[in-house]
Amino acid sequence: MEKTDTLIVGGGQAGIAMSEHLGRAQVPHIILERHRTAEAWRTGRWDNLVANGPAWHDRFPGLEFEDCHPDAFVSKDRMAQYLIDYAAMIDAPIREGVEVLSAEPLSGDRGFLVKTDQGDFQARRIVAATGAFQHPVIPPLVPETAGIEQLHSFHYKNPEELPEGAVMVVGAGSSGAQIADELNRAGRKVYLSVGPHDRPPRRYRGRDNVWWLGVLGLWDMPAPAPGTEHVTISVSGARGGQTMDFRRLAGEGVTLTGLTSGFKDGVLEFADDLAKNVSAGDANYLEVLDMADAYIARTGIDLPEEPEARRTFPDPECLTNRIRKLDLAAEGVTSIIWATGFRQDFDWLKVDAFDEKGAPIHQRGMSVAPDVYFLGLPWQSRRGSSFLWGVWHDAKHVADQINIQRAYQRYEGEAAIVQPAAE
Repeated sequence: MEKTDTLIVGGGQAGIAMSEHLGRAQVPHIILERHRTAEAWRTGRWDNLVANGPAWHDRFPGLEFEDCHPDAFVSKDRMAQYLIDYAAMIDAPIREGVEVLSAEPLSGDRGFLVKTDQGDFQARRIVAATGAFQHPVIPPLVPETAGIEQLHSFHYKNPEELPEGAVMVVGAGSSGAQIADELNRAGRKVYLSVGPHDRPPRRYRGRDNVWWLGVLGLWDMPAPAPGTEHVTISVSGARGGQTMDFRRLAGEGVTLTGLTSGFKDGVLEFADDLAKNVSAGDANYLEVLDMADAYIARTGIDLPEEPEARRTFPDPECLTNRIRKLDLAAEGVTSIIWATGFRQDFDWLKVDAFDEKGAPIHQRGMSVAPDVYFLGLPWQSRRGSSFLWGVWHDAKHVADQINIQRAYQRYEGEAAIVQPAAE
């Protein structure tokens, strides 16, 4: 049985970042990846996906995108190659094609027995670095017998692979909004279901959104209150980066609806919340502009005013006369793309470290179970935790904690017995 100090499960950005910090600390470790390095970037999502942040920002500190303009939004294939190159640069010990089946604590103080489809491992500690996007979730609203093509945004590739006809896109976060835009530009009739969301400006007064989040201290926002961690963010790097404005999309031909709430007899039903959701997104957008203006006034930094950023597109017909029901067959809708998020799965990790919903109980990645660590969780320590640079900093903190525990475990002395002072 192969043994190691720390076994990392997952060979994506989280696992690679973890390996860099453990390698620097000379902690023996192995990464197990059930597919290939950076597989989600290689084969997940659609063909034209690009990073949502510019190349100067969405990277690890140790390697730049030398073949890209700093303000470019790199393609998913370039991002995959970046991670592959980074893993090679740090000599990350990745074992590809190894699926972890279970990890169980051994009796005594011997760590974990890790069973895989390629044999067993013994590790002193475990880092679950499987990321935030493990299993695509499709709500059980439309039965498979409805006779309509249904797929998750994770499996959507391009307009040509969909059956001819109109498309219903459910979910208006970054993925849903960009896919709806792409389909509309390809000449498809598109309906887009818009739920609650934040809608930041792509850029303002000569600076990208990621820069504003940095100087305003918003990347370091701590995890929000329970139940509010999964606020949908609608932002895009497509076609050089645009602010995702739903009024603009509607003006270009996309029909907006409220939150998808039900399905009966071939008819999708929507909540009457479209105006409220769009208005709340507008408020979020304007709040960021206000904070940026206040920062400029306070610091005196020389950035040009941009009054046109506050101009709005006219309200489209679908916003003023909202659609509550959509007969899919009558409207020629032949496919539904569910941009409805993901769920995490830690069933393989046999420790008492999860709440009633299966979410890890942790403090900045340190599990309540001894010698178990998590990395790549949304809001693991801050707003930026799900981003490439954010997971790198979270990995450094987790590696530091592993080193601290290793130091305690190496101690072999006994607490001194102090003789009482003579009376």
